[in-house]
Amino acid sequence: MSDVHSINTPEQLETLLGEVAEASRKKEVAFVHPIYRQWIEASPFAVLATVGPDGLDASPRGDPNGFVAVLDEKTLVLPERRGNNRADSLRNILSNPYVALLFLIPGIGETLRVNGRAQITTAPELLERFEIKGVRPKCVVVIEVDTVFFQCARAIHRSGLWRHPSSEHLKQVPSAGTILAALTDAAVGGEAYDQELPARQRSTLY
Repeated sequence: MSDVHSINTPEQLETLLGEVAEASRKKEVAFVHPIYRQWIEASPFAVLATVGPDGLDASPRGDPNGFVAVLDEKTLVLPERRGNNRADSLRNILSNPYVALLFLIPGIGETLRVNGRAQITTAPELLERFEIKGVRPKCVVVIEVDTVFFQCARAIHRSGLWRHPSSEHLKQVPSAGTILAALTDAAVGGEAYDQELPARQRSTLY
């Protein structure tokens, strides 16, 4: 869409939004500062963003607190846990190493953002480091850090993300089985799928 209301240049955008505050500039660093390391080590959940030949992908990642290891001020390591084998993130990294991570901590409004370049490895010492319940990840993602900064809490506050949802709200959300049944003309999914899913997920976490 292009019309008189379109924003097409950085100058237009800057005029629209105004200047960047000093704090917003100074919070960004090119390494994992010790204060940011505390944040990463407290986080049990992150979203991994990648880009590949077919476009963008954003994938959830989670484990006990500190599941992303800080090897040094320029290096993070993320275990690749058992999933659906689509491996969208990994396939993208093979063609384009640029990635971003968004770390969340339950109950905390601020988030932490890390941008960098990734590679995939099966180095035994790294696989062993991430072993849980006797199971090692099949590979890990090593991220060379380019920038790190925290994001203010406005989005979390606006969304009410950490508020407990009402039962009526939850009833409006279709289950995994319902979604699959709708997308496959009931060939996959349905009520039986939903009933079996919790036990299947528990038995295949690692």
